Amino acid sequence: MSVKKEILKILEENRGKNLSGQDIADKLSVSRAAVWKAIRSLKEQGYQIYATTNKGYRMDENSDVLSVEGIRAFLDECYQENNVLIYESLDSTNSHAKRLVIDGIEHGSIIIADEQTAGRGRLGRSFFSPAHTGLYMSLVLRPKRDIYDSVLITIAAAVAVCLVIEELTNESPKIKWVNDVFLDKKKICGILTEGIGDLETGAIESIVVGIGVNLTTAAEKFPAEIKDKAGSVWRKGVYRNILAAKIANNLLRLQENLTDPQLIAEYKSRSFIIDKDILYQKNGTDYLGHVLDINDRGNLVVRTSSEDIIILESGEVTIRETCL
Repeated sequence: MSVKKEILKILEENRGKNLSGQDIADKLSVSRAAVWKAIRSLKEQGYQIYATTNKGYRMDENSDVLSVEGIRAFLDECYQENNVLIYESLDSTNSHAKRLVIDGIEHGSIIIADEQTAGRGRLGRSFFSPAHTGLYMSLVLRPKRDIYDSVLITIAAAVAVCLVIEELTNESPKIKWVNDVFLDKKKICGILTEGIGDLETGAIESIVVGIGVNLTTAAEKFPAEIKDKAGSVWRKGVYRNILAAKIANNLLRLQENLTDPQLIAEYKSRSFIIDKDILYQKNGTDYLGHVLDINDRGNLVVRTSSEDIIILESGEVTIRETCL
């Protein structure tokens, strides 16, 4: 790893703290001139790094430049060798990840873009992805599991996001089945899980999990059709490098045992749809129902208006104040 990358990692790990140039030089076995040169280069790249006489160097707490080194600083040791790819702009991290899957990219690879020009959500919807204000990432998994476990992958991703936001903010985000995370009654995160499988065996060869989190997108910047529903985290201490790494840590850990009852328990504890009246679609027709539970496959257990009990494995639901 280059001196510049090593110094960036050190600054990321000590964000907001003053670090002596001599101490950094001693730790890396380089000259103070080499440290100064690397710091200058990082500042030219946009990193907010301050130099103070007799105090040394400090990365501003508000600096939020995406970097491979900044992410690796917070990846668990067992994931340190995973691919981390960062782009200034992509059409969609999921679309690009699927292209990379065809080329044989490894399990656990992390793809991130500073902005998406054609970010995608479920059911063909777009995902608003402006530069600098959100985390837009995809994680490539090669689980070799039954096709139906893709729902549990989405559930694991939602739990992974919630765990990190809780850790970093002490807030309690909520989940709207199956793939949306809410904070302060606004959607702050969407998840899109796409499987690439063998049609003959039904086995999933690869899964791409797309996660988009609004961090500092101002309300007036959201498109008119979503501005009343979409929100941003807007919490101090939530930086994209840290968020990306910790979400990856959690998701990679959770996907190892999707049948663990604790996963569904974690998901249900954050759900705000259980015991709610909903509007759901089936074969293009709207129906009214009442959510009774989320089962161990992550499916919605619904009582219909005719008192039948049905299982919703996928689809879009809308919470209604009064349905039945």
